[in-house]
Amino acid sequence: MYLSQPSDESLTELMSWFSTEAALSLWSGNNFILPFDLNTFKSDLKLEYLPLFALLSAQVGLLGFGQYYLRLSKCRLCRPVINPSFRDQGIAAHLIQQLTVRGRADLNTNSCSLFVVENNASAIKIYQKSGFTFACYPEKITLKDCLYMISD
Repeated sequence: MYLSQPSDESLTELMSWFSTEAALSLWSGNNFILPFDLNTFKSDLKLEYLPLFALLSAQVGLLGFGQYYLRLSKCRLCRPVINPSFRDQGIAAHLIQQLTVRGRADLNTNSCSLFVVENNASAIKIYQKSGFTFACYPEKITLKDCLYMISD
């Protein structure tokens, strides 16, 4: 498994993973416009300043996606997602691990952070297994029911 720049074809596949507004909102927050097309989806991903990575496998193809950026001196992971056909197989841990290693190196920091919706128990479990712990966010959290996690 390795990270790569996503093609338009893989972004189109990513778009198909969100069949409801609730599923899209759980993944993206409230920043995406529905209905979307490839152009609006790319715009909502903020690709001009947020790198996007596809997690690929030579054997099966597209496994997941994720982004990161520097926020409060930490590598902030955002929008990690695993292909629905490959969930519950331990792939999310690989995605998180690869994003944290690459993000820390690219952003010259030793720590990472992320937000997770408090009722997303499966994501919380994955993040905890990946070394993230709950922390107090130093600013006001504007997203409803969000928890802040960090990994040093």
